[in-house]
Amino acid sequence: MNLGTYLTRSARYWPDATALVCGTRSWTYAELDRATDRLAATLIARGLRPGDAVASLAWNRGELVEIEFALYKAGLVRAPINARLGRGEIEHILGYAPVRVLVFDAAHREDALAAIEAAGTGCLAVQLDEDDAPLAPGVIGYRGLLAQGTPEAAPVEVDEDDACVLNFTSGSTGALKAAVQTFGNRLANMRKLLMSDESRPRPGTRYLACGPITHATGMTLLANMFAGATTHVLPTWSAEAFVDTVEKERITATFLVPAMVNMVLGHPDAARRDLFSLASVRVGGAPISPQRLKDAVEFFGPVVAQGYGLGETTSVVAGLSSEEIAHAVAHDAELLQSCGRATYDTEIRIVDKAGRSLPPREVGELIVRGPDCVRAYWQEPELSAQTFRDGWVHTGDLAWMREDGYLFLVDRKKDMIISGGFNIYCTEVEAALYEHPGVQEVCVVGVPDETWGEAVKAVIVPRPGHELRADDIIAFCAQRLDRLKKPRSVDLVAELPHNRNGKLDRKAVREPFWAGADRRVN
Repeated sequence: MNLGTYLTRSARYWPDATALVCGTRSWTYAELDRATDRLAATLIARGLRPGDAVASLAWNRGELVEIEFALYKAGLVRAPINARLGRGEIEHILGYAPVRVLVFDAAHREDALAAIEAAGTGCLAVQLDEDDAPLAPGVIGYRGLLAQGTPEAAPVEVDEDDACVLNFTSGSTGALKAAVQTFGNRLANMRKLLMSDESRPRPGTRYLACGPITHATGMTLLANMFAGATTHVLPTWSAEAFVDTVEKERITATFLVPAMVNMVLGHPDAARRDLFSLASVRVGGAPISPQRLKDAVEFFGPVVAQGYGLGETTSVVAGLSSEEIAHAVAHDAELLQSCGRATYDTEIRIVDKAGRSLPPREVGELIVRGPDCVRAYWQEPELSAQTFRDGWVHTGDLAWMREDGYLFLVDRKKDMIISGGFNIYCTEVEAALYEHPGVQEVCVVGVPDETWGEAVKAVIVPRPGHELRADDIIAFCAQRLDRLKKPRSVDLVAELPHNRNGKLDRKAVREPFWAGADRRVN
């Protein structure tokens, strides 16, 4: 098998159609196919073989899509490095993974070269935007590398169980680790997207990639290229750039994490912009509160869907369609708390500590399996044995399932607050707080408490034009939550930290409160 052949086929079907747009540059299907052929041929000529990895370290740009499809064609492993990682983490990846080539932009040149030297692996250094900064000794320019390739490259056959992508976690629980997504996993993800009426791209689809295309935002790239859609890559995220691009390019589909939804809803001019071309707004990457989901439907219209997945599952494993969300808004308030039902060929179970399936509405650990689910972490046998058992991915997420199969996430195991022996779920408290009209964004964490072990704290970003008082917020929650769950304290801040993928960074919010504590509850 070779996933790159789907781009080649689409270039035959729609050679002059626009495949990719980033900034002022665009690629037709024929142009993208030729460029990826050349790059694949060059890498093979330099001695790279299946099992070798090419890493990328850059902000969003079209060349990252060229690299992805060239690696498919050459049967090589892709090791995307989050552009917000520090130098030490980059060095760790270069020494940890079988990286033979590191491609980087000028903004990351110093970190990239320092990490290459420190790792001592001797990987080839390639700079993307060579016009923006002079090439250092030993560095090859990307255009020059591309020119070395032949116009045509025969696709390299690979096995579906061969490593395709090393998907590095954000490292919130320790050192970076990589879920090994195989070519078969990626193919299963493509099929899943194509099988859904809601997510299926087609000629005429104009998809806007808002976040890092090397991660969740780019998971639809293969399906887009298969189907003849156009992918627009946003170089830098902002709510202003989002509404400008949707309006100008008549974007029909996009993917947003909840933090992005908050920013768009809070944009002072967004309501006056023409965003009616949007036919699909998928939300994922982190839980979204029922209130924010209703706000999103009111703003975008009945086109909002949401899904749940993680790096260890390659793609979405549960989804709530726009039709289901619209029904929930009108008739089923509880369903707004759900992330949906199992998608396509995914299987989902809720189990206790012994691995036994739990009855409806009992909270346990969510485990999943399917052809898109990862089987191992790279060179981490002990961690792999904990997470991947008997064909199931143990997600570490606490959840319950309704009688009709709808899945309700409760919290991460590590984020659950234990106060006086009672379990308190941060997401439940946050859902109540999002009902307050003055709350723009909120993060709930457990903080040290001499009596109860932990106490609930809410850290809130107020909406512009709203003045909030801690006592009022606590009283507001007391009307909606059990007294044990309401916040004991409230901090008002100008902004909350987000991790490298745009998700709310709960660990960064929590850590300062525990800095001098003698012990931790969890």
